Amino acid sequence: MTVRRLAEKQPPSFAFTPENLEWAKARMEKYPPGRQQSAVIPVLWKAQEQCGGWLPQKAMETTAELLAMPKIRVLEVATFYTMFNLSPVGKFHVQLCGTTPCVLRGADELKKVCRKMIGDQDHVTNDGLFSWTEVECLGACVNAPMVQINYDYYEDLTADSFSRILNDMSVGKTPKPGPQVDRLNSAPIGGQTTLLDKA
Repeated sequence: MTVRRLAEKQPPSFAFTPENLEWAKARMEKYPPGRQQSAVIPVLWKAQEQCGGWLPQKAMETTAELLAMPKIRVLEVATFYTMFNLSPVGKFHVQLCGTTPCVLRGADELKKVCRKMIGDQDHVTNDGLFSWTEVECLGACVNAPMVQINYDYYEDLTADSFSRILNDMSVGKTPKPGPQVDRLNSAPIGGQTTLLDKA
């Protein structure tokens, strides 16, 4: 894993919205007294969501204050977990799985699509729509190759189907998430092949 650094340009302040603060406090109440720091990951996730998909330093510091944690501990969590983006991302942030099953099934072709249509990894397009980064396993190996765009998985991709998805998003269309071939979830292509005997 490469060293993860905070973005050079940072907003001067951060405060949870009243709704998000209430949400964070509800997460904290799920833990026994004295264990509220256990809510650090969901609270950071909510802060990232509020900031448009990335986690500024001031959001980490505000989280630390809310949870009564040393700031360095929150920074350690945010820099360890790649689910936290430490610099601004596009409206559509593509996480491309680069683990072995996806690579064996064509992830390198998807990477070429990202470079051609979005540009360099970890940079936002000029229109603010797209960014991409290569990540480790997203847990959908049976439907490789795949990407996660914001909260949705797009699986069983080819360079063409992936390009179509990005094109659709760029013009305001909402492509169907999930497998991009004729299969239900992670069932075999072509339908069920076992447990067919009704008896």
